[in-house]
Amino acid sequence: MIGVDPALAGATGFGVVEVSRGGASALHFSALKLPARASLSVRLREIHTMMVKLLEEFSPDAVAVEAVFTALNMRTALKLAEVRGVVLLAAAQAAIPAHSYSPREVKASIAGYGAASKQQMQQMVGMQLGMRSYPEPSDAADALAVALCHAHKAAAQARIAAATGGRVQPVSPVKEERPQAVPAKYSRIARNSAI
Repeated sequence: MIGVDPALAGATGFGVVEVSRGGASALHFSALKLPARASLSVRLREIHTMMVKLLEEFSPDAVAVEAVFTALNMRTALKLAEVRGVVLLAAAQAAIPAHSYSPREVKASIAGYGAASKQQMQQMVGMQLGMRSYPEPSDAADALAVALCHAHKAAAQARIAAATGGRVQPVSPVKEERPQAVPAKYSRIARNSAI
C-alpha cells in the first residue's frame, strides 16, 4: 500500500509499505519538494505525475491519504484539499481504493497518542517497520505512518470479519423505542400547547 502525506507549501511525503505475516516493511519512501515559487497548478501537476508513477511501479492494493487538518485557515485548507484531490484522482484512475485518516487517528494508531510529536512518530514508524534508523525526511515518515495506520485498520477489520463469519455484529444493539401514549388527563394540555 502507499501512504501519502500531502502538503501545500512543504514537501509531500510518500511511502510504500508491504505487509506480510512476518510484519510490515518499507519498500520505498521519500518526499517531493518543489521550489517555493512554484504555482499551485505546477504543484498539483507534479504531485499527480508522482502518484501515477508510484502506482504504476508498485501496483498497491490501497492508497491511504492523510486528511486535511481542520484547524487550518479556510484558504489553506481548500488548497490542501486540492492537493489531496490529485492524489485521490490518481488512485481512482488506477482503480485502486483510497482511504483517508485524520492526523490524530494516524498518531493514535502508530504512537498510541493522538498528539504525538514528529520525532515520536519517526521513532515508532522506524520500530514498526524494523528499520535501523528513523525514516527521513519527516514528511516521508508521516506518509509511512499513514500507510501503517491503514494496515492496522485493515487487519482489525479482517479479524472482526473472521470472528463473525463475515458479519459485523454491533457491540450493543440499538433497541427501537416505541412512542408512549399520552395519558388522558394530559392529552388536552398537549393538544392546546401544540406549535
